[in-house]
Amino acid sequence: MSQTDPIQEAIIEEFSIFEDWMDKYNYLIELAKELPPIEEKHRTDQYLIKGCQSRVWVDAELRDGNMYFTADSDAIITKGIIALLIRVLNGRTPQQVLDTELYFVEKIGLRENLSPTRANGLLGMVKQMRLYALAYQAKTQQTQ
Repeated sequence: MSQTDPIQEAIIEEFSIFEDWMDKYNYLIELAKELPPIEEKHRTDQYLIKGCQSRVWVDAELRDGNMYFTADSDAIITKGIIALLIRVLNGRTPQQVLDTELYFVEKIGLRENLSPTRANGLLGMVKQMRLYALAYQAKTQQTQ
């Protein structure tokens, strides 16, 4: 998917307002506060992202052919990052989740402003979301 994505373009626009990274981090914190909490039953090791410095739980469900994610983290910046990923990937088909190039990460300067452990966590979150997409895609193909 090399064309522009309206959701990612909106995120890039929102972050372009801020000059320095402290302001961008504060915006991530605001986004984290808006993320609906994950159900308590999903705050278990089964939903925990591996390789992330902080604890991040991600769950996904397929409704009417589209994926919807819920997540939480014990670290507020990380929670803001997962809120952005959810915003971009929610409501897409499993194939679209797999095909979506998350170019906003680069464009807003997120990757270069994360510590190596947070960058690994970001990769882990994306990987887990795509694994859910693969699983739902396989399940859907089996039932067709």
